[in-house]
Amino acid sequence: MLTEEDIKAMPDEDYMNDAQLEFFRRRLLQMRQEVLQREMDVKERLHEREVFADPADRATAEEEHWLDLRLRERESLLLRKIDDALRRIESKEYGYCEKTGDPIGIPRLLARPTATVCVDVKGQDERVEAQYRDR
Repeated sequence: MLTEEDIKAMPDEDYMNDAQLEFFRRRLLQMRQEVLQREMDVKERLHEREVFADPADRATAEEEHWLDLRLRERESLLLRKIDDALRRIESKEYGYCEKTGDPIGIPRLLARPTATVCVDVKGQDERVEAQYRDR
């Protein structure tokens, strides 16, 4: 099994060969298991409903409940991205920018295995989003 160092050391011609796809498939499957475990933990906490007489304790419990709901939503989004990345691996589209078709790059995929666009496109998208958000 390849390591991150092995992947980084491969020549550009080997980009997204079968060994690299398998490396990222395993990494995504591991991420998926971790997300599912965290999701189960959150579900358990959400089903624990305690009644507090003290308003401060009740407020703290409500805040924790709200944070758990938010965490569950974020984990659900991540799970969908992981599943999408696994589908792209199966179809051999993984590792290439959805907008330009250019390679996303090993360093970016190691940092964010669910990435769907190259760093240049992501930067452009973020700049556009920041312009509209500031208005």
